[in-house]
Amino acid sequence: MKISFSTALRIFVISGFLALIGNYVGFKVSPLEALPGMLILLVLIIAGEVLTRVSPLKLPSIAYVSLLAIIASVPGVPGAEAVIRYADKVQFLALCTPILAYAGISIGKDLNSFKEQGLKMVVVTLLTFIGTFVGSAAIAQLILKLTGVI
Repeated sequence: MKISFSTALRIFVISGFLALIGNYVGFKVSPLEALPGMLILLVLIIAGEVLTRVSPLKLPSIAYVSLLAIIASVPGVPGAEAVIRYADKVQFLALCTPILAYAGISIGKDLNSFKEQGLKMVVVTLLTFIGTFVGSAAIAQLILKLTGVI
């Protein structure tokens, strides 16, 4: 189900506001200090959403948002230094908080459907979480060893 653009825009703005609060509470970065970075991120997100809706290439919006963010932060691109400087004030975990809260609410409303899947779904979910964690830890270990950090 595709939501309307105005609904998506409201969700983006509310999430940005909540992220600013999370950024302040968790990382002691003033909302006014982080606001320019959040506005830049919101512009990139909205532009990615527009591209998702108008592009003949049917890619998920995260692909367009990521591509725009990468281009906006490539050294040599006009304004890239400002994008990096301002976006650096917004902590990644502060961005995750509203998203994870929404995911929890979304899963909570489908809990009965989840229960109907039975024990197999629980086992698959646990194995997925464990596999993701172990895989991430192995990659991090390898990269840290190769770069000489550890």
